[in-house]
Amino acid sequence: MSPRVSNPIEILLVEDNPGDVRLIKEVFKDAKIYNAMQVAYDGEAAMEILRREGEYADAPSPDLILLDLNLPKKDGREVLREIKGDKCLKCIPVVILTTSNAEEDLIETYKMNANCYITKPVDLDQFINVVESIENFWLSIVKLPSR
Repeated sequence: MSPRVSNPIEILLVEDNPGDVRLIKEVFKDAKIYNAMQVAYDGEAAMEILRREGEYADAPSPDLILLDLNLPKKDGREVLREIKGDKCLKCIPVVILTTSNAEEDLIETYKMNANCYITKPVDLDQFINVVESIENFWLSIVKLPSR
């Protein structure tokens, strides 16, 4: 797949597992798609970045949010609820990327207008395939709203 030549895609990864963060960054880097990734390791930091508060006053607006559900400080469900309830943030696509395969989480997040729900596989090769699929679909095929 050829690299994007348009503006970089701004991605906000909300993930508290440093190993998953490292792996996701590596897969995106290997794909050679021009993008920038900011990481929030908890739900409170994610909302500060999105609202450009405090140290994040100059943070770029993301084109896509990859959101884990099980986060410290502020749960991913609460983060999703706040994003989709905010008129300035609700158009940003949110991909739920979580270890939870609970049906109630799936239903609840779609009711809160998540754009996609993906369960993280435990197997490393499958995890890499999932991240590559996100990259291929959301960054190469889907037309994202302009910032």
